[in-house]
Amino acid sequence: MRILIIGSGGREHALAWRLSQSPAVSEIFASPGNPGIAELGTCIPAPAEVAGYAEIATRFGADLTIVGPEAPLVAGVVDHFRARGLKVIGPTQSAARLEGSKRFAKEFFRRAGIPTARSASSVSELSFPIVVKADGLAAGKGVVIAQNQKEAEDAIARLGPGLVLEEFLEGEEVSFIGLSNGRELVPFTPTQDHKRLRDDDEGPNTGGMGAYADRRILTPAQTGEIMDRIMLPTLAQMAKEGSPFTGFLYAGLMMTAEGPKVLEFNVRLGDPETQALMYSYPGDLVEILEPAANGERMPAPAQPASCSTCIVLASAGYPDQPQTGDLIQGLDEAEAAGAVVFQAGTQQIGERLVTNGGRVLGVTAGGETLQQAIDAAYAAAHRIHFDGMQYRTDIGRKGLRRW
Repeated sequence: MRILIIGSGGREHALAWRLSQSPAVSEIFASPGNPGIAELGTCIPAPAEVAGYAEIATRFGADLTIVGPEAPLVAGVVDHFRARGLKVIGPTQSAARLEGSKRFAKEFFRRAGIPTARSASSVSELSFPIVVKADGLAAGKGVVIAQNQKEAEDAIARLGPGLVLEEFLEGEEVSFIGLSNGRELVPFTPTQDHKRLRDDDEGPNTGGMGAYADRRILTPAQTGEIMDRIMLPTLAQMAKEGSPFTGFLYAGLMMTAEGPKVLEFNVRLGDPETQALMYSYPGDLVEILEPAANGERMPAPAQPASCSTCIVLASAGYPDQPQTGDLIQGLDEAEAAGAVVFQAGTQQIGERLVTNGGRVLGVTAGGETLQQAIDAAYAAAHRIHFDGMQYRTDIGRKGLRRW
C-alpha cells in the first residue's frame, strides 16, 4: 500500500513513523512533509490549491491519503478526493465546520443535546473568568481566558468579529480522540495536552507544548459516558443533518463535577497528542485506517500497556513571533537515549538542520509508568539545543499528582 500524508508538522511525522512500521505499507509520501518525514519517504511540495492534493495522490498512485491539519479539511480537500473516487481519511467540508466555526459548533451542540459550556451574547451575562474564542481557525491560539473586564475587552478587540463567549469550566481537561467510518467511532487511548506556554498553565495559549497518553486518564465508566453522551450523539446528529462524519474526531473535554462537557471539537488528530499516541501504539495502524476509509466496520484500536510523553521544544518568541534559522543540535544523542524526535518546524539547509517555525520538535518517549515516560522524554530533550529553545518542565506532572 502506498500512503500519502498531507501536512508538515510533528503529527504528520509521527503518522509516517508509525505507518513505516506496517508490513502493509510499501511507500510513504508527504505533501509538503518535513526533513524528518523525508527520512521515511518522499516529500512533495504543497500545491497552490487544495484540489491539487488529489492530483498528487493520483500522480503518485496513493492507495490511501491521511489529512493531518485542519486548514485543508475546512477548505474541502476531502470533497475533491471523493469526487475522483480516491480513498481518504477525513471529514467533508460540511462536516469540518465542527472545527472551522466555533459558532456553528455551539449551535450544533445545542441541536444534538451535547453537554458544553454555557455561552452568552455579551460579557455582562457571564461571571469572570470568561472564555473568549475566535470563530474561525486560529492554530490553537484563538482562545483567551479573561480574568476581568479589561482582559475581555482586549481579547474581543484582538480576536475580531464573530466571537463565542463562554463560561469558564472547572475540572480536568482531556483530549478524547476517535476514528469514525461515518456510523461508528472507535476511541484511542485518552491523552492530555498542555496548551499554555509556561509551567503551571501560565502564559498565552499555544498550539500545544506537550502531551502524555495514559489509560488512567479516564475510567471505563467515564469513557462510556463520553461515548454515549458526546461522541455517538455527534455522529448521529451529523448524519441526520446530511453531513456524516468520517475521519478523526477529537473532543476537547472538561471533566467537571457534572460530568464531561465539550470545550471544542477538532476534526483531525491532535498535535502533540498524536506524537504520544503513535509512539506507544502497539498495533498496525493500517488495520483500522483502511476499513475506516472504506466505510467498513473497524476493529478497536490496539491499546498500549505503556505510557508515553511528548515534550515540545519551541523557538524563541513563540507563539507571537517565533525566531527561525537557528542551528539544531543533539538529535542523534536524544534518540540514542531512547526517544523518538518528531520534527515539525524544521528546515534542512545543506548539512544543517535549522529551526523554521514555532513548535520545532516533539521529543517523545515511553515507559511502563507515566513517571518513566516523563523521565525518559526529558532526559532526551536535555540533549538537544538551539538558540532560544523554550519548553515546559511539567508535562505530565498533573497526571502524577492525580495518581
